[in-house]
Amino acid sequence: MISRISLSSSGPEFSRLVYGTWRFLDDPATANPADLLKRLHACLDLGITTLDTAEIYGLYRVEEFIGQTLRLEPGLREKFEIVTKSGIYVPCDFHPDRKVAHYNATAARIVKSAEKSLRFLGTDYIDLLLVHRPDWLTSADETAEGLNRLLKEGKIRSAGVSNYNVHQFDLLNSRMDQPLVTNQVEFSLLHMDPIYDGTADQCQKLGIKPMAWSPLAKGALMDTTQPASARLHAKALELSAKYGNATLDQLAYAWILAHPSQPLPIIGTNKMDRLLATAKAAEIQLEREDWYGLWEAAQGQSIP
Repeated sequence: MISRISLSSSGPEFSRLVYGTWRFLDDPATANPADLLKRLHACLDLGITTLDTAEIYGLYRVEEFIGQTLRLEPGLREKFEIVTKSGIYVPCDFHPDRKVAHYNATAARIVKSAEKSLRFLGTDYIDLLLVHRPDWLTSADETAEGLNRLLKEGKIRSAGVSNYNVHQFDLLNSRMDQPLVTNQVEFSLLHMDPIYDGTADQCQKLGIKPMAWSPLAKGALMDTTQPASARLHAKALELSAKYGNATLDQLAYAWILAHPSQPLPIIGTNKMDRLLATAKAAEIQLEREDWYGLWEAAQGQSIP
């Protein structure tokens, strides 16, 4: 079973691996509530109880799809923690009035989007709401006003951000009535910025856990035509037997899980077999030299 972890000292308890919903509508073969219901039950069997979504996913259609699925089985929603995000608005069929892609983290927009998410998901609370991207035209006071209002009204149980740098996080956090509980950032063997730019250090300092999106580098990890990926595939072959015939993607998840900031990687797949295989990554305890060996393969050089 996948272990559980608290995002902060007073924050929500989530499963250590999170099921991501970004591509839920990409494959017509799986884009139906019955198929998703099977995957959700597989998640529960594995101990994966946290779902990550966003209002923009599926061009504003994924939340509604999740809600349709949860309504198939009374009580299913209460078995999951739901994370959603707001703040990115793009021209599309759902919003034909929009002409330019933009961010909006004003109080009124945050509240309106959260209330729409509640309606689409068919729930009366969201476990964690994230501001999806920093909005350069909105003050921290304004953004905090919206989040604080939703927290006070009980529409969300905790708040956090996504893709914020350390200064943006500190600023918004200073205006919150209830501290932010996470920063969801891109983190993988091919995108190590969080361990260089201070994000992971800030999380440790504040006693919060980051969430890691695109842990397989948007699929680039599997592209052996790229030098870094080719080196990582070779290293994975070298290490595989030592870790129970682990695949590169399993080792990639284990590499993230091993970091002392205790990130929560987000799994993004519509395939049952990949979901089951990824869950095995949580059982892998990388030895120190092997963690650095994967770092070295990704970087193409030894440590400084």
